[in-house]
Amino acid sequence: MKTEVREAAVVALVVALSGALLGVLWWWLAPSVPLVGEVLDKNWVVYFKDTEGEQAAGVDGTFTLLALAFGLVSAVVVFLIRRRGGVPLVVGLAVGAFLGSLLAWKVGVWLGPSQDVIAHAKEVGKGVTFSAPVKLGAKGAWLVWPLAALVVHLGLTAMFGPRDADPYQEQLGARPDQGPYGAPPV
Repeated sequence: MKTEVREAAVVALVVALSGALLGVLWWWLAPSVPLVGEVLDKNWVVYFKDTEGEQAAGVDGTFTLLALAFGLVSAVVVFLIRRRGGVPLVVGLAVGAFLGSLLAWKVGVWLGPSQDVIAHAKEVGKGVTFSAPVKLGAKGAWLVWPLAALVVHLGLTAMFGPRDADPYQEQLGARPDQGPYGAPPV
């Protein structure tokens, strides 16, 4: 059991650290949301340049699709490294994927434009278009990576994992190279 827990901790750590790569890809691939700053009654206000633009939804969608891909890849890699599976390994995969999603979110926000939108608008000037900070509006996207990893790992384990011995065959005393009741396998 100690070995399984140790392997699960390593899996969780490696998967969580790969979240930094997801964050960089998210920041790089996500569409920018154009904003414009104006002075209104001596105060700065910031508006969307295109009020009907779908860039903000595209930022969430990019994170979600990348997290889905990372879930698929991490589950396949973990399955190929350790086919026997086990509960600690699956828990390590899920925890690591969730922590990786949080790290990806933080890295993407950190790499993106300034979070102080008003100061950024003052810096670029009145009426000049600038990019909004990268932010994740759909916080449920944090769960895409762990859920995708669990579903893919479960599917791979069900299809290609080791099989338990058939208890009915054991009761009858049959050998693995024999069918039921000692007959040749069909």
